[in-house]
Amino acid sequence: MKQQNGVLAKIGKVSGLLSKYIAIVILITSAIAFMKPQQFLWIPQYTAIFLGTAMFGMGLTIKREDFQIVFSRPKEIISGCLLQYTIMPVAAYFLAYVMDLNTDLALGVILVGCCPGGTASNVIAYIAKGDVPLSVGMTITSTLVAPLVTPFLVYILAGAWVEVSFMAMVMSVIKIVLLPVIAGIALNSMFHETIKKLGAILPLISVVAIVMIIDGIVAVNAAKIMSCGLIVMVAVALHNSIGMMMGLGMAKLMRVNYAKETSIAIEVAMQNSGLAVALATANFAANPLATLPGAIFSVWHNVSGSMFASYRIKNLENDNSAAAENVAAAK
Repeated sequence: MKQQNGVLAKIGKVSGLLSKYIAIVILITSAIAFMKPQQFLWIPQYTAIFLGTAMFGMGLTIKREDFQIVFSRPKEIISGCLLQYTIMPVAAYFLAYVMDLNTDLALGVILVGCCPGGTASNVIAYIAKGDVPLSVGMTITSTLVAPLVTPFLVYILAGAWVEVSFMAMVMSVIKIVLLPVIAGIALNSMFHETIKKLGAILPLISVVAIVMIIDGIVAVNAAKIMSCGLIVMVAVALHNSIGMMMGLGMAKLMRVNYAKETSIAIEVAMQNSGLAVALATANFAANPLATLPGAIFSVWHNVSGSMFASYRIKNLENDNSAAAENVAAAK
């Protein structure tokens, strides 16, 4: 038993490190996939399975208390989800139009903008000393409403570029996101104590699945990245930055505390871009480059999220120092 616990503890440490430094892991493995694509070309055909596995892993981490958070803080959670499902889709449409992106890339950017929050936001919120329960609650809520909201937004916004089948997308999101999440939640409820013991290593499931998805897309599009990678990178960076800054600005208008401001800004800007890739693969086979914005977003939002976390922590430390000096001066 002790030996087994020791092994689980070691795997848990590895899982924690990979979750914390997922941006670096993605950069390294993506670079390998770009230089040696032939080793990763088998992955894209299993994109939906990998994403379903990641969402199942997310479901396994959801506890009853998390739903209590959702119902005990409806104002903040609903506000955060509304911001995410307005700021990011509208910003995506605006960028696709203003930058005059071709059909594939415009579709890919809009797919990213219409997706729910990603689980990586919860890790970044923790690093930034944000309100982690709020972050988790927003991710759960946006994910559970995604089967209707995401296809509806894509249908409305991407229709200017391509024909979108609303019902086909609804079924895709249900199969790829909703059912695996519900299965994970159900398993956690039935075998809670066993799942609790494995809690530290569960993020590893999602991390590996997301990394595999991105590596596969990079490998398939290695040659095309050379020709249009820069414009996609600019669009992705602008999209993510707009989400982060507008999310933070709107959170400030809500007059919430530092931790909540931070979590809302991060949640708004960090999308489940793996879902965007899976939806592009399943529903828009005639537009192969539509997977590229989601793959690049998956890399970039972890990098920018880590940078934003460092910025917020520095501001918090400065504010605390200033407050301490004011208290000392008052004495």
